[in-house]
Amino acid sequence: MPDDLHYLDATDLAARLRRRDLSAREVVQALLDRIEQVNPAINAVVTLDPEGALTAAAAADERLAGGAPVPPLHGVPIAFKDTHLTRGMRTTFGSPLFADHIPDEDDLLVGRLRRAGAIRLGKTNVPEFAAGSHTFNPVFGTTRNPYDTTRSAGGSSGGAAAALAAGLQPLADGSDMGGSLRNPASFCNVVGLRPTPGRVPAHPGVNLWDTLAVPGPMGRTVADTALLLSAMAGPDPRCPLSLETPGEAFAVPLDREPRGLRVAWSPDLGGFAPCDPDVLAVLEPQLSVLEELGWHVDAACPDLTGADETFRTLRAHSFDLAFGALLDSDRRSLKPSLVRNIEQGRRLSVGDLLTATTTRSRLHLDAVGFFSRYDLLLVPVSQVTPFDAELEYPQEVAGRTTETYLDWMRSAYLISVLGVPALSVPAGFTPAGLPVGLQFIGAPRADLAVLRAGHAYERATGHGRRRPGPLTA
Repeated sequence: MPDDLHYLDATDLAARLRRRDLSAREVVQALLDRIEQVNPAINAVVTLDPEGALTAAAAADERLAGGAPVPPLHGVPIAFKDTHLTRGMRTTFGSPLFADHIPDEDDLLVGRLRRAGAIRLGKTNVPEFAAGSHTFNPVFGTTRNPYDTTRSAGGSSGGAAAALAAGLQPLADGSDMGGSLRNPASFCNVVGLRPTPGRVPAHPGVNLWDTLAVPGPMGRTVADTALLLSAMAGPDPRCPLSLETPGEAFAVPLDREPRGLRVAWSPDLGGFAPCDPDVLAVLEPQLSVLEELGWHVDAACPDLTGADETFRTLRAHSFDLAFGALLDSDRRSLKPSLVRNIEQGRRLSVGDLLTATTTRSRLHLDAVGFFSRYDLLLVPVSQVTPFDAELEYPQEVAGRTTETYLDWMRSAYLISVLGVPALSVPAGFTPAGLPVGLQFIGAPRADLAVLRAGHAYERATGHGRRRPGPLTA
């Protein structure tokens, strides 16, 4: 068994498990040992079921030994995001109101991954109700960045990203409204994909017609992320906006290197998302890598006028729908920023929602036109580098004081409004050793093309191969 099994690529790990070079029990035990050793320093995995995972691993080994066909994630361990329902395992949403909540069903996404052969290890940490892009809550505390444990791991899939970076699991599920897959991927030097809305359907949910929040995959490589997407994606009759393309469409090699791509680069999204200089100092030299790949790079950006107000309006409305009843019954149990967001939703008028809906429609159509001229839009994932984990959010971005905890997330959430796929890929490190991600954005439903481009860039740079230093509590 390799000494660094905990850092094997998931695609390699899955192949070795199918060939019986490794047993599922060996893999699960190795990761349980790794979690015991490293997790106290970063607090990424917050619920763990060693006995259940080892029992499931033994059953997986027996099926393979008996000659039964096995699914694509046979024996691959995963800890699920603590906002995704897991049957018989605690799902807290990072809230004291649900500290002892044990669902009697799996989320659609969780059920798909388990049927694909994934073995449930436990749950990964989240902000309270996944609100915000810094992972802390009153139930489990703060998740810390494996590259610097004084810094944030991002969020809301911060526990997932930190667990990947620290070698606690080979794949991770997450979700993204305003950057919750992409920001933590950038902060933790891993890969996160916000798929085209409908690519990965969500159930259960309050609003079946919502396309602002989407589930999606994370991995340490783009190929691993595509592998997980192949097990997540595909239509479901309960989800009216789910896309018909089956998940198997993403279980293909990404090695067909794209040439001659027309690429737009925008360091500040047309002035709507200014970035700290230390972010741009890492990203701007990457443009020469793109040119060496034979890509044509221009300075360009779609018109994002109205995107900020649209996102904030739709987000507040969704929070009122999802959490309004909790505000009425347990206001004191909700963090103040969440209370403010719900109350903002309650103050919205029909006119506010109509304006947001029509503006979003215009932005989407403008983006479709933009991607008829360009194959990709590249922008920073985050406007800041990983910040002090003791802060709720950065107090300043590009020399400007932040007024709300959303202000530093514009480079991710402005893209969410467009309804397009967006991939965070490791792009290098600051002199202080903090990771920075580059966001690859494509046309609606062009998820595979975005993955191929990210894979080509990843192979040309290798930034994602840099691991954290030793981690001890």
